[in-house]
Amino acid sequence: MARLLKRSAAYIPDRQSEYDEIIAWYRAALDHEPARAWHTNPTLIGPTWRRDEHGWLLPERTLGWNLLAWSGYWLRDSKRRAPWKWTLEQARFWLWYYALDEHGVPLHDTAVLQRLKGWGKDPMAAGGAVCSCFADLTFDHFDGDGTPIGRDEPNSWVQVCAVSQEQTKNTMKLLPGLIPAETRRHYGIQLGKLNMYALGDSRQIEAVTSSPLALEGGRPTFLIRNETQNWNSSNGGHDMDGVLSGNAAKSEASVNVKTLDICNAYRDGEDSVAQRVREAWEGTQGDPTSSDQGRRPKYMDFGLLYDSIEAAPDTPMTEESIPKVVEDVRGDSTWLSTAKIVKDIINPKNPVSESRRKWFNQCEAPEDAFVTSQEWDANEHPELRLEAGEEIVMFLDCSLTDDATALVACRLSDGFVKPLGLWQRPPGKRGDQWTVPRESVDDTVRTAMDRYRVVGFWGDPSHVLDDETGLHYWDPLFDQWHRDFSRRLRIWAQPSGRDRHAVMFDMVRLDVQKRFVAYVDQAYTAIVDHDFPHDGDARLRAHMLNARRQPTRAGMSIAKEGRESRRKIDLAFCAIAARGMRREYLNTRKRGAGQVW
Repeated sequence: MARLLKRSAAYIPDRQSEYDEIIAWYRAALDHEPARAWHTNPTLIGPTWRRDEHGWLLPERTLGWNLLAWSGYWLRDSKRRAPWKWTLEQARFWLWYYALDEHGVPLHDTAVLQRLKGWGKDPMAAGGAVCSCFADLTFDHFDGDGTPIGRDEPNSWVQVCAVSQEQTKNTMKLLPGLIPAETRRHYGIQLGKLNMYALGDSRQIEAVTSSPLALEGGRPTFLIRNETQNWNSSNGGHDMDGVLSGNAAKSEASVNVKTLDICNAYRDGEDSVAQRVREAWEGTQGDPTSSDQGRRPKYMDFGLLYDSIEAAPDTPMTEESIPKVVEDVRGDSTWLSTAKIVKDIINPKNPVSESRRKWFNQCEAPEDAFVTSQEWDANEHPELRLEAGEEIVMFLDCSLTDDATALVACRLSDGFVKPLGLWQRPPGKRGDQWTVPRESVDDTVRTAMDRYRVVGFWGDPSHVLDDETGLHYWDPLFDQWHRDFSRRLRIWAQPSGRDRHAVMFDMVRLDVQKRFVAYVDQAYTAIVDHDFPHDGDARLRAHMLNARRQPTRAGMSIAKEGRESRRKIDLAFCAIAARGMRREYLNTRKRGAGQVW
């Protein structure tokens, strides 16, 4: 790295002088780098791209300079056959990642680096992993000038984590070309396909995949979590996230444990680990002094460094704008071909939402999503409560084994929706013989009837058959509810005709499907108008974001993303139907003691 300065041949008395020269090169480059001339107005999250009138905003105290110096001296760019050199964007990120407060305590133990595809996240992680094994990145003391002095971690243990072995290979396969022979000899490095050992096996880098039980109890010093936008409940990603977070949190105070998530933008509504982390971080943002409740942070700051360059939410995707946006969002990764990316984006086989996610680095919902997280979250009012004695309507969606059974209430006064019950099959072997407990559902319904003034209670029985008896599983209970509650219910599911019923809102019938299709349209209008209040219930939110628009013979309805999908939508179905019940009730001119005609 120091040779990049084109100095004349001279004797360098010690390695520290070489380190100092590398640091001086980065300082000079950062000092003289001009401000970026943006073509568009990208969204800049995190400190990496922050400037003032004097230049880049860099941390006052950081051990990141040690990382830059060590990597420039000991690592090598095999493609260019030259000492390793970070882009200045990457260098600024490392400086902030290893920033310290006035007491030498790290400002950030965890970080997320979200960038577009091809930006260089895997080389970034590979270089950071090797540096964390050998560089002086743990705070030791301040010198007389107040400069932080670091030390290496004698038992450094780096884990490169992903939900599949192929993802870990993206990082691990870069190590042989990154670590030259001289560095291997000096540190006694032994490289394998899925691990690296050094200094008598006291330092190691290992690739691990989603086996939470095997990971439980580990004491890593640096965790690299790869492609967290793909970590979800179906592949063990949420369990892995919990175990790794616990392992990092239990470390000794003297050990500098760091976590780095590298990811692309997530798909909104998939409930990935990347989405959960982003939303948790967003919950810490805002103006705590504002009188506007919507701008107050929901959570305390937990020390997460989130860094991303994204196209602004309202950025158009046109032939003229695409190259400009890509050039902005790619940052310093100038090796990305804008022309090739443009061709991929305009290819009609690629969904617009995926192109925005991959190349605009925007967290996008699928084109057929019923609502986006931003639309739904804008209706959140965590202060709302459902009090005893209030007038409500209720809707019940029934299943037997696979789908969930859900009960949701809607308050008449303001349309506030609140889940009252959710029954779904437990995971693993516990769910093999499981069926929805009708007794529990009945108890919940009757408790609600006693607690609230219920003017309407409808439900879709689905007409599933009991495997043992071959009879309809829910119909007898629906008929019992009809007999017990019909006189007090002021709005009936089927108020007229041969199939009059106070409770049974049978979605098998085409006329009922048409009514629900109208409810879907009304619900979406209310959501975008910020007139669909809820308290932020995580289960309801997940089901709403799982819902997909589905054309039917009755019109545009909602459905799961696929017949066998594990992502449930039952609470969303109930909330939409309950809102429709409320509208019908409020719009009815004549209210009788039992039915509404």
